[in-house]
Amino acid sequence: MAPLEACELFSGLEPAALAAVRKAAEQRKYLRGQEIFSEGDPGDGLYVIAEGAVEICGVIADAHKYRLARYGPGDFFGELALVDDKPRAATAVALRDSIIYFIPREVMLRLLEETPGMALKLLRLVGQRLRDFDREHARQLVQNERLAAVGQLARAVLHDLKNPLAILSLTLDSSYTAQTDTATRRAAEARIRRQLHRISELVNDIMEFTQPQQPIHKLEPVNYPAFIEQTVGDIQPELVLRNVQLVVANRPPNVMVAMKPTRLKRVLFNLCDNAADAMPEGGRITLYFGRTEGEVITEIQDTGPGIPPEILDRLFEPFATFGKAHGTGLGLSICHRIIEDHHGRIWGHNLPGGGAVFAFALPIWK
Repeated sequence: MAPLEACELFSGLEPAALAAVRKAAEQRKYLRGQEIFSEGDPGDGLYVIAEGAVEICGVIADAHKYRLARYGPGDFFGELALVDDKPRAATAVALRDSIIYFIPREVMLRLLEETPGMALKLLRLVGQRLRDFDREHARQLVQNERLAAVGQLARAVLHDLKNPLAILSLTLDSSYTAQTDTATRRAAEARIRRQLHRISELVNDIMEFTQPQQPIHKLEPVNYPAFIEQTVGDIQPELVLRNVQLVVANRPPNVMVAMKPTRLKRVLFNLCDNAADAMPEGGRITLYFGRTEGEVITEIQDTGPGIPPEILDRLFEPFATFGKAHGTGLGLSICHRIIEDHHGRIWGHNLPGGGAVFAFALPIWK
């Protein structure tokens, strides 16, 4: 069992002062899991661990406890009661059966007044502990945010996989029998391809989102009209299957843009896919192009219902979705990341007469 003088705060005290502390100290026993004091209790004194272990924890808004510190024999806790006269700011719990010295606040305050060196030592120790608390608190907040993000992603993935897998199963069960005619089988094959495309896009979104964000160093100048022509050709077959017409309103400016084509193509795919999702009964997507002195601007307009006002200010946050039948809510966040990597900017808004517009601007290669 650790004596009082094993505590750093009391080391170096004059024999008379140490004797006074010993005389005032009350030895208390706590069973494993027993609260020594709770958040909000009066700050009535200082505690020194003679035997056992103690955890200091706080509580966040949803009543979830998080650890601030753990102490063992020779350590003290509850020291803020000596600094101010406010209620306890945390809870102390015995991690195992423990023996603890309790020294009343009045005795400690008198000792600090009579021993300036001890008061300075306490101030330094409290400062160090507050810094340690801050670091631990920040670490746990980051960990909780990561776990929450992982959980949210897992729920979105499981939800989005269920629908295409169910469609695949039903299609295979109902369309590939001896009585199935050629037209029905072709329609079934088209449905299967669409669902496999959905699963592939979901996997791509997850891989894109979870990889560490690193700037693209090898951007190469590419003719922008040629890039758009090829990308539109790749996108159109999927949109035709979804009864969505893709219209190119005007030819892109004949400029060069520094890009990584496979990455930038993903932006157009995601934006057109989002627009098609917003128009389940079919509709039209129109591409408009323009330029300023230093940028080429691409606009993607649709004839859907538009973006709900409640999501307009967080369009590009991860997991933000607005009425899509499926999707992880990662697509726009990925678009934002890719455009930033290309030193551009991206935004979205509603049209006055209905429909949504997403646009991005990229610097022109000079």
